[in-house]
Amino acid sequence: MLYRAVRPLLFALDPESAQSLSLSSLDVLTRVGAASVFACSVPRLPVRALGLDFPNPVGLAAGLDKDGEHIDGLAALGFGFLEVGAVTPRAQPGNPEPRVFRLPQAEALINRLGFNSRGVDAFVENIRRSRPGAIVGVNIGRNADTANERAHEDYIACLRKVYPHAAFVTANVSSPNTKNLRELQRADDLDGFLAALAAERERLAVQHGRRVPLAVKVSPDLDDAGIEALADRIAARDIDAVIATNTTVSRQGVEHLPASREQGGLSGAPLKARATAVVAKLRRALPSRVAIIGVGGIASAADAREKLDAGANLVQLYTALVYRGPELVGRIVRGLAAGAWR
Repeated sequence: MLYRAVRPLLFALDPESAQSLSLSSLDVLTRVGAASVFACSVPRLPVRALGLDFPNPVGLAAGLDKDGEHIDGLAALGFGFLEVGAVTPRAQPGNPEPRVFRLPQAEALINRLGFNSRGVDAFVENIRRSRPGAIVGVNIGRNADTANERAHEDYIACLRKVYPHAAFVTANVSSPNTKNLRELQRADDLDGFLAALAAERERLAVQHGRRVPLAVKVSPDLDDAGIEALADRIAARDIDAVIATNTTVSRQGVEHLPASREQGGLSGAPLKARATAVVAKLRRALPSRVAIIGVGGIASAADAREKLDAGANLVQLYTALVYRGPELVGRIVRGLAAGAWR
């Protein structure tokens, strides 16, 4: 209820400033033990996936906390897990502002952030300062000036640094806001890339005495042949999970809105059906041992249940938090618990 009162004030700011203010306020409330002001009770709804035990299946999608600065506050909202990042090896500013745009009529966002990151060393220090307890995955990417031929070097550099601190690590090869990044999803390019990443993971598993699950985040804009080829390579390289999906370059359903002309990836309600279809196709194409994390347009327990019924093991939120507020986490978990979705 409180979020309804403050949302007009936040929407009077540009989206990036509003997000920064929201996260800073959440940090303050968490430090004084009052984060529950913006949250509501979350029941336990345990799920086992990726070899991990999650207190509930509702996670935070990557992109909200790119530098791992707000882990404690976000964990206090009741998420079953968090994914922070994307982080790049070297600091980079991302694309020029303005680069995030609201489409309130559609409960959607368009962003062209472009992996703005303070770099992996600063990122790791932030994670180290967070309190233990939350399940935290790390989303990794390449620097904008790294050619795809050498992309695996950037991902491996990040993997080495975050490995001791991550519950799982996601290779983001599907952001539409880094030039040519999505080409890494093509079967031939993906196979060599995943082979290099998996080999480094096995080396790190021996070094650290624990095997951290690897995930790949994929685009909602792949055709059926692309999904099948990608699933084949993921299974062959012993990847543990797929996150489906990233944002879309399609503007279907929002063409009439002025902000739809902005370049970038579209998220939120208009992405829901497209993302769910990709989850279903991946579930049919992948062995059951490969988990699927469904993300895209989830704004209610019914939306989450659609993803789970389509074959997802876990789900993630982001854009709906902007429109519905942090109480959404508890409402979705309670709704799933009441519906006995498993």
